[in-house]
Amino acid sequence: MAIAAAAVVVPLGMLFFASGLIVNLIQATFYVLVRPLSKNLYRRINRVVAELLWLELIWLIDWWAGVKVQIYTDRETFRLMGKEHALVICNHRSNIDWLVGWVLAQRSGCLGSTVAVMKKSSKLLPVIGWSMWFSEYLFLERSWAKDENTLKSAAQEYATSTGLPVPRNVLIPRTKGLVSAVSHMRPFVPAIYDITVAVPKSSPAPTMLRLLNGKPSVVQVHIKRHLMKELPETDEAVAQWCKDIFVAKDALLDKHIADDTFSDLELQDTRRPIKPLAVALSWAFVVVAGSVKFLQWSSFVIITEGCCIFNLGFGSCYWSYAHLDFIHTGRAF
Repeated sequence: MAIAAAAVVVPLGMLFFASGLIVNLIQATFYVLVRPLSKNLYRRINRVVAELLWLELIWLIDWWAGVKVQIYTDRETFRLMGKEHALVICNHRSNIDWLVGWVLAQRSGCLGSTVAVMKKSSKLLPVIGWSMWFSEYLFLERSWAKDENTLKSAAQEYATSTGLPVPRNVLIPRTKGLVSAVSHMRPFVPAIYDITVAVPKSSPAPTMLRLLNGKPSVVQVHIKRHLMKELPETDEAVAQWCKDIFVAKDALLDKHIADDTFSDLELQDTRRPIKPLAVALSWAFVVVAGSVKFLQWSSFVIITEGCCIFNLGFGSCYWSYAHLDFIHTGRAF
């Protein structure tokens, strides 16, 4: 079973890595040549280039693993998704939450222009981290893997000591980042999208390993839109608003556990898009054709060099025999 999985995962990984290096090279070229002259032009170009890489991961979810991402929201919010600047806040459920976010961005038509907050170490990752850096993602110093349990315990203690409800499904949020973002984005960002991610009982939780093995799952996403102009004015009030949002989110997840769905909003029709499949197939053709051409060129070089060596060796032998014949007979050549 492990050998069979590796036989599939390894080629997929090699395809992503090879295509990613091509994307990184293109991004680096435009970063050096275009960005110093016009950041806006660079960002428009990079939006298209970066999407060529991210769509491979969307293909992994939609077409390879067949993960269903079900969106629950009202029709007006669904219509506005991708057509306005927005700040997104979300709960943390699994190690592919960021991919679910990219699926939502792709469905909204803004995958290439989406920017996320990531761990600082992420930008050092070959291909994906480098592409995020060229796409101007925000990198912060944090260690979620080490601090998750500590933060969860601290959040429960904090909630108890301050009289807040003890969260069962979410953490009490650290609000400084949101307060700062709201403070700076009020003039040009009209909305905040409050996203809650859950997995129904009938579906196994999606993980990166399940995705690579092509195993399907179901992810349900609840989206509620808040107008930025309706948020409180002071930083302290915005921080409290954020805490209240996560208290409500915790209650919403309790209800989801009971109902096994988000029953308060309408399930929107989101079909599996063709574009990720077309991009993945195109990359497969480019990488395979390029590899074949490289092997042909390598073989030609090896054969050519071998012929040269053979010719040199044959000429050397002929000269030796001729030289001996000259010594033996005294004839000149």
